[in-house]
This record gives sequence, structure tokens and C-alpha cells, in this order.
Amino acid sequence: MDLSGKRILLIISGGIAAYKSLDLIRRLRERGAEVRPVMTQAAQEFVTPLAVGALSSGHVYTELFSREDEQDVGHIRLARDCDLVLVAPATANLMAKMAHGLADDLASAVLLATDRPVLIAPAMNPKMWEAKATRRNVETLKADDIAFIGPMAGEMAESNEAGVGRMAEPLQIVDAVIAKLDTGPKPLLGRKVIVTSGPTHEPIDPVRYIANRSSGKQGHAIAAALAKLGADVMLISGPVTIADPAGVTVLRVESARDMLAAVEAQLPADIAVMVAAVADWRVAASADQKIKKQPGEAPAPLALTENPDILKTVGHHAQRPRLVVGFAAETENVETNGRAKLERKGADMIVANDVSPENGVMGGDRNRVNIISADGIDVWPDLAKDDVAERLAALIAARFAG
Repeated sequence: MDLSGKRILLIISGGIAAYKSLDLIRRLRERGAEVRPVMTQAAQEFVTPLAVGALSSGHVYTELFSREDEQDVGHIRLARDCDLVLVAPATANLMAKMAHGLADDLASAVLLATDRPVLIAPAMNPKMWEAKATRRNVETLKADDIAFIGPMAGEMAESNEAGVGRMAEPLQIVDAVIAKLDTGPKPLLGRKVIVTSGPTHEPIDPVRYIANRSSGKQGHAIAAALAKLGADVMLISGPVTIADPAGVTVLRVESARDMLAAVEAQLPADIAVMVAAVADWRVAASADQKIKKQPGEAPAPLALTENPDILKTVGHHAQRPRLVVGFAAETENVETNGRAKLERKGADMIVANDVSPENGVMGGDRNRVNIISADGIDVWPDLAKDDVAERLAALIAARFAG
């Protein structure tokens, strides 16, 4: 969908990520949205109302006690005369105000007075995002039906700082706005879903690792499709080079053990969809320094040990989700191996596919899957991975509703 005719109230709070709001306004207007900006006092230290007004082609609201704007109780009008309230960036300070119902400036007063959907794009230092107070505020806001996009992992504006805290990119936020305004059915509204995606990297030494060819495209598409049906999706992703999907919270991990710990930390959940192509083995003892070649000598053998089985752990967990879906990437005997995996892993459904190189599934944009459950096997035709994701999300919603 485009955003023609949609009215977006954009609240810009004070952080270095405020500069991204200029591009965000442009991207929203490209899609037909009307953007009405509100800026906090701190936001004006990073970008000017003049720049924001030029891009939005309208008045920029900055003061709660403006004689001009408040003649008709302007903050109430702003709060109601829109289709969506978007906060980008959302600082730790503004999120704390939202969580505790404070209204001491125009932005927080609007947020307290609105009866419209609210979507926020957090941006802050990783330590601030991880702080116990912030985590409490995030849970409060989620319980209050505030939707989140991000934050993302990456380099911070501060030198030598990296981690989760970067504001989502403008196009990712636009996708989340479109998803939030989608008026289609939401059969999974309020349901917590864990999705794993991508490969895992198992270190051999500081520069080498064991991995596979998974791109994460199918897992990310499934996470987006489930979010579109209203689910609260936590996407736990191994190392990938594709963009985060709209409308989901993303947690990045490296190894199989990291992924298992992240999955268990998210339990209890209603649904688990284990799409990640987890490495079956890791090096028993990875080297602290790069292993050097020795002229004329054969390479030292690598002793491997088995990684934890994430799907099996979840399928037999004391806090097992009501619906557990696993994936089986096979190169032969797809149906037979998929059926065996269904029973062995304790899953309710296995999505089995043939990932032989000639099929181009690993890293490609299409997939052909078999849905295996206690009810039998359903062979789907060759589809785009986005179409597989939408069909699977609909099937999950139907199975879960039952």
C-alpha cells in the first residue's frame, strides 16, 4: 500500500539521530503521506525547525504554551487529527515520560492525549538501551500497545561505541508505518512469536569460522508476515546482510550457543518458528590467535563437537510454546527426513525443502516447501519466499486459532 491521504504526526525528539528525520519526512511524503512535525526543545539543538518545515511543507509545532497554536487547544487537536503518531527518534528520556504518563512539553502532552496508533523508533547509546530502567519502560510501553521499530545494531555517533541502539533507517520506518496502518485482519494480535533466521558462525580462530550458505531471506520474510498479522515478533538473527523486516524486534547473535540463549530468554512465547540454519558442529576449542600455516606441514586437524539442538530444546522445553514450527533443509529424501525430524524434535510442524545447489534455494528468492505435520504432508508449488512466508503465516494463524 502507499500512504496517500494518510496523516502522520511526526514527533522528533533530541538525539543525533534526529538528522535522519529529514530523510524520513521526504520518504513519507514520496508515498503520499501528509506529515505534521512536532519538535522537542532538545531536537532543535540537532536539526532546525526551518529545515523540518521546508521538507514537510507545513507548520512545525514546538511549544506547548504557544499563544498561536493553543488558541483551540492545539495539542489535543494534534493528538487526534492524524492516522498515526510516529516518534523518530524516540530518546530514552521521552520513552520514560511516555511510560510514566508525564506531559510537561508539547510532545509528551500529545502522546498522552492521543487515541491514535503510536509507533516509536528508539535511538540511544547501547548502555542506555540496556539499562534496567529503559527495559522496564519498554515493557510498559509494549503493554500499552505502543509499537516499536528497532533499535538496530551498529556503530554509534560516539567514537568506539557499538551495539544495539541505532535508530532504524528511514525506509525501514516507512515500511513499519505502512504495516501499522494496514487495516487487514490481525488474527495473531497480542501473540508473542519467536522467529530464528539466518546462519550461525562458529569460530575456528579470530578470523575463520564454520558457517553455511543461509541468507536469512526466508526467516526474515516469515517474521514480517507474522508481524503483519498482528503478532509481537522477536526475530533472533544470525549474521546476515539483508535489511531488518518491518514491524519486528531484531536481536542479532553469532553462534548456535548465543542463539539458544537468546531463544530461551524470550520464553514463554505463544509460537516459535525456528527457521535458522544452525551449524550442527563447532570447533571443540577455538584458537585465541590466528592459526598459521607451517611450510611443508599438513594443517592441524580440527576437533569438532556437537552444537545444542535449538529446535529440539524448544520442542521439549518446560515453557514450550503452544505451536512449534521447525525447518528441515535437506538435499535428499526430503519427506522421509522431514517426518523423522517432526517426531524427534517435538515440533508441531516441519517445513521441509530441498536445498541442493541446483535448486538455488540457499541465498535465492524462491523456495518450494513441504509442510509436514501429524495431519500428513502438503506439497506447495514453487513460490517466491515472500509468498511462502505469507502462506505459512496464514497457516500458523489458522492452526493457532484452532
